[in-house]
Amino acid sequence: MTPSTMKLKIRKGATVQVIAGAEKGKKGKVLDVNAMKMLVRVQGIRIQTHYDKKEGLLKKEGYIHYSNLKLTEAPAPKAKAAKPKSKSGNAKKASK
Repeated sequence: MTPSTMKLKIRKGATVQVIAGAEKGKKGKVLDVNAMKMLVRVQGIRIQTHYDKKEGLLKKEGYIHYSNLKLTEAPAPKAKAAKPKSKSGNAKKASK
């Protein structure tokens, strides 16, 4: 199975725990997921310094591999919008 066809369980907004590497044991919220490369950005994990000409030194989260994370809490499901009922169906019943 290639990574492009694989469905990842970790999604944006989920809470994960690092299970391997220098940041082992830390928990954080998922900021971004790259499913093609199987990389995940987690809040507060793998902080990297980046220099920008306009803004100077910035601290940003780097990507960590999907296999080094454990899902601890899934993101809250989004509320689905209610479909409006069609009035044409009710009108046909009333006219009969």
